[in-house]
Amino acid sequence: MTHTCVFFHAHPDDEALLTAGTMARLATEGHRVVLVLATAGEGGLAAPEHLARGLGGLRRAEARASARLLGCARVVFLGYGDSGHGSPPPEGSFAAADADEAAGRLADLLAGERAAVLTVYDPAGGYGHPDHVQVHRVGYRAARLAGTPVVLEATVDRDLLLRGIRWASWIHRLPPGFDRDAFHRAYAPRAQITHRVRVGQHWAAKRASMAAHVSQAGGGDSVRTLAALRRLPAPVFRQVLGTEWYIQRGLPPGTRLHHPLAAFNDGGNRA
Repeated sequence: MTHTCVFFHAHPDDEALLTAGTMARLATEGHRVVLVLATAGEGGLAAPEHLARGLGGLRRAEARASARLLGCARVVFLGYGDSGHGSPPPEGSFAAADADEAAGRLADLLAGERAAVLTVYDPAGGYGHPDHVQVHRVGYRAARLAGTPVVLEATVDRDLLLRGIRWASWIHRLPPGFDRDAFHRAYAPRAQITHRVRVGQHWAAKRASMAAHVSQAGGGDSVRTLAALRRLPAPVFRQVLGTEWYIQRGLPPGTRLHHPLAAFNDGGNRA
């Protein structure tokens, strides 16, 4: 049986980093994959040549290219502004939007698609970006309105992330201003994670999705995450990014699942 799976993200390139392998896996298995983006990411960092071209339009095109590479059937932009990192968020931005109104927009899409699964972020929005936190709020409200049966919170295994940072600090000097302590509050501890989705066979699609976001390879004062990950040798890339993590609230403690559609009794889902 096939299902429609909606992946809800804040900005173009978020899908490449957090859920691209899962999206490619589901599309390969014959499921309908829909990418929904709250904003066009026009408030993000980028090199001057990309900013001069109009970052919002460029990032929309990059998102569509990424979606094609992952096998998505549809890409939808909700049309909100990128909030950036300022406080308070600007008028018209997603973080400043009325959560019920935004949820209504998303719920209409979920109902029209008869979505079986919606992905959002963990309550902290991963690393705390206000648009990511709003994705969590809006997504859960929309799922209730539409009757979408499963909501998965895309996250990262914090225990593994902290171990990786320690390892990296032994091998290389961390960039100036790198706040290692901030990662103790980011994403989710391993004990909360219910789904460990194996996507190593789809590493090439995930890497291609990252490469599609050309504007996000530079800009700012430090090495960008996308650029650093894309420089990894293929075997290392597959090893480091071969798993994607999700939380499904309400499952018994210690649940370990290996497929995003485990709730629908697909084969090979449990550890």
